[in-house]
Amino acid sequence: MYTINHIKETKVIEVTNTDKTVFGKIFLDQGASLQELTLNKKTIIQDLKPLEYKTTYASSILFPFANRIKDGLYSFNNKEFQLEKNQQEEQNALHGFIYDKTFKILAKETTETKASITLEYIENSKTKGFPYSYSILVTYIFSDDSLSLKVDIKNTDEKTFPFTLGWHPYFISDNLYESCLNFDCKEKLIIGKRNITTGTEDIQSKVSLDIKDKQLDDCWILNSDKVRFKTPNYQLNFESSVNENFFQAYTPPRANTIAIEPTTGVSNSFNNKIGLQTLAPNKEYSITWKIKIIN
Repeated sequence: MYTINHIKETKVIEVTNTDKTVFGKIFLDQGASLQELTLNKKTIIQDLKPLEYKTTYASSILFPFANRIKDGLYSFNNKEFQLEKNQQEEQNALHGFIYDKTFKILAKETTETKASITLEYIENSKTKGFPYSYSILVTYIFSDDSLSLKVDIKNTDEKTFPFTLGWHPYFISDNLYESCLNFDCKEKLIIGKRNITTGTEDIQSKVSLDIKDKQLDDCWILNSDKVRFKTPNYQLNFESSVNENFFQAYTPPRANTIAIEPTTGVSNSFNNKIGLQTLAPNKEYSITWKIKIIN
């Protein structure tokens, strides 16, 4: 049987099952981010100490843009907008606005085989850089060998807005040097100064990327929604419910740790339009990312 424990003092939700083979820890006041995850007795997401959440954005949901917007500047419908430049070193806007918001519990359900939690955030304040209102539903479904994350965005404004969406989880490996990533892609992004996309290069192949001692901060345009992460201790398969998928890999300054980030767009998407979508008033957008562990 699965159980859901809401620790109100710390605004944390813990999910576990009777056999203690599954564990999840969600921080409501850190953008409903999943900070710890164990599936089939394998710990795949853990606290990133000594790294801090404010610099890692660990497992944060990235909206209304994933990655960076150069100088925080963009134009939409013939108007220019200035986002807050929250990445001070690069002087860019980074990872949207949701990562530090507090979500409330909308629904939860437990059975013998799974646990489901739906969380909600409503934004009515309109910033100068993104003068729109919206609501977000985040639904986590835990089972013995998988986790799915469903994100529903609704435009509650009277105007259409641009957006991309992403998820920023970090995974651990017993030995990252002996781990690899497998995916089918058509292009790799060319990343220039300040981590801004400057173009693409054709790949057109199935990639088997041995991580070894590589320092990764790279993005690919995928041919499919499938990505596989192989480690000496487990294999993790990624899936997406949408057709157009991007995939970012980043190795932080922490041993045996890698960020594997599914996104719907790339850095500076509000300007280069790669993956950029729009959402009309009262319309909704939905995506589900799923990870499944294979021992």
